[in-house]
Amino acid sequence: MFIRSIDEVPKVEWGQGTSQRVLTKKDGMGFAVAHTVVRKGTEAALQYRNHLEACYCIGGKGYVVSEDRQTRYEITPGVIYVLDEHDAHYLQGGEEEDLILVSIFNPPINGDEAHELVDGGFSSYAATTD
Repeated sequence: MFIRSIDEVPKVEWGQGTSQRVLTKKDGMGFAVAHTVVRKGTEAALQYRNHLEACYCIGGKGYVVSEDRQTRYEITPGVIYVLDEHDAHYLQGGEEEDLILVSIFNPPINGDEAHELVDGGFSSYAATTD
């Protein structure tokens, strides 16, 4: 057993918000957990090609939008969204408040990955070598 406070974990800036990687691959649990904040009024085009991800909203409001922009889901506290097919998507902070998520990754992230934000394309975490 171990205990870790979010106050002990550095904030990683990812372009439209921050991520605190509370549990990573080195912890040996087979998955990773991050505290993610998406800033209000922002949008990021994301796709996790190396990880599956589930995000559970614990605060604020925001949206997940399908790659073709045909479907927009409101995300509020108590709602989970699951990217079970490495789905490309747009993640939007709320109009008036940040979106706060607990993000679960499988396989686990190392914790030092950074989004590769590209104009006109979908970001992903850079592949790591372990």
